[in-house]
Amino acid sequence: MQDQDDLFGTPEAPTPTPPRAKAAKAEPANEPTPEKSAAPRKGRLQPAPCSDELLTLGQALPATVRLGTSSWSYPGWEGLVWQNAPSEQTLAKKGLEIYAQHPLFRTVSIDRSFYRPLSASDYARYAAQVPADFRFMVKAPSLLTDALVRSDDGRGKEPNIAFLSPELAVQEFITPAIEGLGQHLGALVFQLSPLPWHMLDRLPAVIEQLRTMLGALPALQPHAPDGVIAVEVRDPQWLAPDMLPLFADALRSANATYCIGLHAKMPPLAEQLGLLRRLWPGPLVCRWNLHPIHGPYGYAEAEKLYSPYDRIHHAEPALHAELARLTHTFASHGQNAYIAISNHAEGCAPLSVQSLAREIVHPSQVEA
Repeated sequence: MQDQDDLFGTPEAPTPTPPRAKAAKAEPANEPTPEKSAAPRKGRLQPAPCSDELLTLGQALPATVRLGTSSWSYPGWEGLVWQNAPSEQTLAKKGLEIYAQHPLFRTVSIDRSFYRPLSASDYARYAAQVPADFRFMVKAPSLLTDALVRSDDGRGKEPNIAFLSPELAVQEFITPAIEGLGQHLGALVFQLSPLPWHMLDRLPAVIEQLRTMLGALPALQPHAPDGVIAVEVRDPQWLAPDMLPLFADALRSANATYCIGLHAKMPPLAEQLGLLRRLWPGPLVCRWNLHPIHGPYGYAEAEKLYSPYDRIHHAEPALHAELARLTHTFASHGQNAYIAISNHAEGCAPLSVQSLAREIVHPSQVEA
């Protein structure tokens, strides 16, 4: 693979990483911290013991690099993120505060917002549980990003009249996220579901519809200095030579960016970089969703094989090296990088994040 620095220009010195800010909610003065406790209180959710390597990696990562996972409510991460084995329900309600104490986790992708819009108070509850330097990635509701209304089994039933609606995008997604997350807002991701064939045949018109929606969104920077709007797609036709310039112009005109989607439906990472070159300079947004061994519709297969998500099943060292080089390029130019990894990428998202962090800090010679 061509060196990433050649793609984006001569790099500057990386921004030093400041000490990790403390969580907003401090421990009571009369209660010992986990490190000082002789034993954890029975039933109390605790962070897993942290190795010296993880602490060192967290301190060595550039300040603008924010790695994390897709959601956090997985009991199988016991020993990696949680000290004990709480239920999924407990983690959904209380796990974020523990998750955010992990030295490598500076972001998380809120995926439940894809299934139904969240309120400003929902987002505010999340923001209250994380340190000052933590930034959220949030998926836009499918109400806005799926061209079809779907049945419970995922089959398209009829056209979605709310698809890419500017008014609903502001009302149901952007405004609540800004009000609730504030400066914790990182990347708001419109992940566009696969389009029906008749819409792919008129993709320029869909791109213009996307441009109109993006142009109607309020600016994030006055409320969230690190905030960015990003668009992820699930059809390779968006990156075809005749479509890519139109897509890039629609994003650039609204100060939005492209979210790299590492998914079997999309081309490999190297083949998605052409769009980022057209949008340079700007932040890096990436979601590593699904290992290609499972195919484009393999989420159920991956879940069955990988659950409880406590170890790596299909390691991708070459992709780690490739993504680490790209991340280093953005960081060395002072650009933010938001990367969320799913359990379905290799089998265990926390271990995937650790591997990527190690590769960013200590690059290997693995060939992509």
